[in-house]
Amino acid sequence: MDPESVTRSRTMDRLRRFWSGNKRFQLMLTLELAVMLPAAALIGVNFYHLKSIERDKALEAAFHRDFQQMLVISEKQINHKAYGMVEGVRDRFPSPDADKADKIRALDTVLTQHQSLAHVFLFDPVNGLVLRSQPDRLSDWHFLEEHRRLEKTFAGWLGFEAKTMLETLRKRSRPVSWYAERTKRNGRYTYTTTGFFPLPHVSKDRIVLAGATFEPEYLWHSFFPEMLEALIAYKHGEEGGNPIAMVVYPAEPDGDTATLTLTGYGGDTTASSAGWRDGAPEVSRNFSDVFDGLALGIKFQGTSVAALGRRWITNSFLILGVLSLLLVAGLVLTYRSVSKEVALARLKSDFVSNVSHELRTPLSLIRLYAETLELGRVKGQQKTAEYYAIIRKESERLTALINNILDFSRIEAGRKEYEFRQTDLAELVRNTLDTYRAQIDEQGFTFEQSIDPGLPPVPVDREAIARSLVNLVNNALKYSDREKFLGVKLYRDDGAVKLEVRDRGIGIARNEQAKIFDKFYRAGDPLVHNTKGSGLGLSLVRHIAHAHGGEVRVESAPGKGSTFTLTLPLEPAARQPDRDAVRMAG
Repeated sequence: MDPESVTRSRTMDRLRRFWSGNKRFQLMLTLELAVMLPAAALIGVNFYHLKSIERDKALEAAFHRDFQQMLVISEKQINHKAYGMVEGVRDRFPSPDADKADKIRALDTVLTQHQSLAHVFLFDPVNGLVLRSQPDRLSDWHFLEEHRRLEKTFAGWLGFEAKTMLETLRKRSRPVSWYAERTKRNGRYTYTTTGFFPLPHVSKDRIVLAGATFEPEYLWHSFFPEMLEALIAYKHGEEGGNPIAMVVYPAEPDGDTATLTLTGYGGDTTASSAGWRDGAPEVSRNFSDVFDGLALGIKFQGTSVAALGRRWITNSFLILGVLSLLLVAGLVLTYRSVSKEVALARLKSDFVSNVSHELRTPLSLIRLYAETLELGRVKGQQKTAEYYAIIRKESERLTALINNILDFSRIEAGRKEYEFRQTDLAELVRNTLDTYRAQIDEQGFTFEQSIDPGLPPVPVDREAIARSLVNLVNNALKYSDREKFLGVKLYRDDGAVKLEVRDRGIGIARNEQAKIFDKFYRAGDPLVHNTKGSGLGLSLVRHIAHAHGGEVRVESAPGKGSTFTLTLPLEPAARQPDRDAVRMAG
C-alpha cells in the first residue's frame, strides 16, 4: 500500500476506535441530529414567519379585511331594514283616484301610525302632488320651511321625471329609489333620506309615485343606534373575540371616510354603539344606496388593530421563547438521564467484571488447596490445618460476597424482609468482630474496640446488622494503605445506639462522600480501582440503616482516614418505612 493509503487507513481506524469508545459523544451527536437540529429548524422557521408577519403587517391586514366584510354585511342589513319600513307603509297609501280630502286623511293616518316618518306624499300628473307632514312639528320654523321646499321641489321634479323614474323602478327587484339630503332641525343641520316607490295596487300603465321621508331625529337617536347594537351583538355571539364598536357619521364631500368629521353638520348627525369612544374608526365604508352621503365606521373597543398586532407578535415571540427554553431544558434533562443510564450501564458492567473476579479468586484458592489435600501432598498436621483454615476463610469470603449480591437482588426486587427482634448489640458486635479478629491481626492492623456497658436491647435484624458491620470492617481493611488501624466503638447517644468504624486509610474526598452509598459506585482513588470489589457494600449498609429507621454517615478527608457511623433507634416506633419499599417481618 502507498503511504497515503496507509495514513488514511490509520486515520479511519482511529476514528472508529474513538466512535466505538466514546459513548457520551455518540449520545450528544444522536441528540443533535435526531432532536436538536429538527427542533432548531422548526424554531427558526417560526421565528422567520413571525418576523415576516410583523414586517408585512399581515395581522393588521387580516383585521382590516374582517372589518371590511363586517361593514359590507352591516350596510346590507341597515339598507334592508330601511327598505322594509318603506314597504311596510306602501299598502296604506290611498288610491290616486280618491278625492283630495280622502287622500289627506289617509296620508295623515300613515304619519300618525309611523312617527319615524317626517313626510309622506302622493303624485300623479293629473291631480298633482299631495304632501303631508307631521302636524306636531310644523310649529318648528325650519320644519315648516322644509315642508314648503319639498312640496315645491317634488312637484316640479316629478312633473318632469316621474315617468322615467317609474320605468327604472319597475326593473328592480325592490322598486324603491332613494334621495338623501341635508336639512335643518332646531337651527342645526342634520341628515335625512326619502324613498320613492310605485303603489302596488295601481295599474302599471299609470304614472303614479308615492314617497316617505324619514324623520332625522328617529334616524340618529333610534334607527342607527339600535341597528349598530344588534349587528355588534350578532357578530360577538357568532365569533366572539375582542369587542368592537361602530359609528355612522357624515362622509367627507369628496367621499373620503378616513376621519370622522362633522363638517357642515350639527352634533345630532353621529350615531354610535355603546362601546364607541373618541377617535377615528379603523376602517370605514361609504353608504351607496339608502343613506348616500353617510359613512359606517368600525374599530375595537379600548384598543387598536396596530396595538393588537403588536401584542400578538410579542406574545408569540414570548411563547416561542418559552417553548425554546422548554425544548432546551428537555434536551438537557434527556441528556442527563441518558448519561446516567449510560453511566449506570458502565457501572453494572464493571460490577459484573469485579464480581466475577471476586468469585473466581476464592473459588480458585478453594479448588487449589482442596486438590492438594486430596492428593495427599501436604506434609505434617500443621500444614494441613493451615490449608483447611485457608479453605474456610475463602469460603466465608465467598459466602459474604454471595450474601451481598443476594441481598442487593432482593432489595432491587422489593422482596427483602427483615426480622426485628430485641437484640443485645454489644454481644452481636463482639461475636462478629471475633470471627474477623484473625484476619485483622493477620493483615497487621492495630485494633481498638470500645463497647459501652449496660446498653439496652435494640429491635434489629441480627443478620443484617452483622452484615453491615462486616462490610464496614472490610472497607477499612481494603482501603488502608500506610497506617493500618481499625477502631470499632458502640455507645448510646440521645435515644439511639451508634456503631462507629474508624480507619486511618486513604480517606474520601468531600465531593464523593454522598456518592459512595450509591449502588455500584466506587471512589476515584487509584487504590480503590486497583482493589477489586462489587460496589454494593455501602449501598447495602445504607439500605439496612434506613430499614431500621436509622441512618449511616461518613466523616472523612483524603489521607486522614474515615469514620462511618451507623445510628439505630432504641424504640421500634422510631423506624420509618424505607424508601425502597422494604417489607418487614416481626
